[in-house]
Amino acid sequence: MDRVDRVPAGTETQALAVIDLLSKLYPLMKSSLLILVLGVGVLLPMAEGRTWTSADGTQTFEGELKSYDAAKGIVRVVRPNGVRTTFTQDKLSAEDIAWLEENANKPAAGQTIKVKELPDELPDPDGEEADMSKPVQVYILLGQSNMLGFGKPSALQAAAKEGKYPYLIDDSDAWTVRKDVRNVRVMCSGTGPSKDYTNDWMTIQGNIGPEIGIGHYLGHVTDAPVMILKSCIGNRSLGWDLLPPGSEPYEHGGKTQPGYRGTPNDPKGNGEPVQGEWYAGCQYDGDIAAAKQVLADLDKYYPGAKEYEVAGFFWWQGDKDMRNAAHYEMYEKNLIQLIKALRKDFDAPEAKFVTASLGQTKRGSKGGDGQILDAMEAVAKSDDPELEDKVAFVYTHPLSKGGSSSGHYSGNPETYMNVGEAMGKAMVELLSK
Repeated sequence: MDRVDRVPAGTETQALAVIDLLSKLYPLMKSSLLILVLGVGVLLPMAEGRTWTSADGTQTFEGELKSYDAAKGIVRVVRPNGVRTTFTQDKLSAEDIAWLEENANKPAAGQTIKVKELPDELPDPDGEEADMSKPVQVYILLGQSNMLGFGKPSALQAAAKEGKYPYLIDDSDAWTVRKDVRNVRVMCSGTGPSKDYTNDWMTIQGNIGPEIGIGHYLGHVTDAPVMILKSCIGNRSLGWDLLPPGSEPYEHGGKTQPGYRGTPNDPKGNGEPVQGEWYAGCQYDGDIAAAKQVLADLDKYYPGAKEYEVAGFFWWQGDKDMRNAAHYEMYEKNLIQLIKALRKDFDAPEAKFVTASLGQTKRGSKGGDGQILDAMEAVAKSDDPELEDKVAFVYTHPLSKGGSSSGHYSGNPETYMNVGEAMGKAMVELLSK
């Protein structure tokens, strides 16, 4: 169907003016922008938002300030339809730059999301829906099979009846439901098609992972709708399958290890996905694409939602990397690159990041698992401005009820609940800073 007929009368000139301005920001994208506006109509009609003016004063467009990095001169705005745009301040008028400098430390336009203090014990969910005038706060869960979750619900219900995790069951011992938190899980293998596994309010439905504890804690403290979005699959390593963009080839043991979108035969690659062959970062590409598909169809996964913000990421992984020295010795570097890549891919430069160690690993372990634990903790303690007070580490050995990551902790749901609660609390602490 031709969408041009659906563009409101009199807005074609305005659309072309927007294209002219944005093409000055991104000169190579003018043809794509023309198709986007006239072929799909997503930039129209114009709505509320601050009016921005180009450096030469000839063009304007509407957009809501989301963030401003004064040191780097990076401006991020969101269009009235939710499309996000990033550019350097030198593309703007002197008046706009002055406005940015004056308002740099003030909250962006729109609602400010508040975080409440956590009580000593979570109460049962109140059954109330979230304030849908505020953007959905999205938390993306990534990793491998431990994040996927194998906690058995029957054993969890028995634990809840004994007084553990009391917020999970009501007075009749039925599972409670959070109407302010959506629980979404998608999964794909590599860049293959993704499948929806969960799309419902936060409650117990089948095996559990850490998402239950995470979702209840974030739902309780957040005065906005929350989505817990899990996109992962088992048996994947950060050093290969989940290798993030920006990772370069390196030497280890006399062999060149592939960089992002490289292969053993072509470690450098050409920057494009490799067709018909698994490549470094193949699962990263798939998991991120699957998560973005959910956000692109937001109303399907959070009914009534019109806007979202990626507020944070959760990472529970390492079982496969600990078996390969080329991977666990690079874990710290790869983890830092992962954080940077995720923030860039989801246009969320301030998003927080919580990572957790493998449950069987004790501090001081000299094996690959111990090196991974040390790497996670080092990243969380970094004084790098991009990481400091933005990354948290959860030491899970005291929380584990036995078993190991390889055996999915024998399906003990208390391990998954304990780790989820701890990760949720760690995120709340980051958000409160």
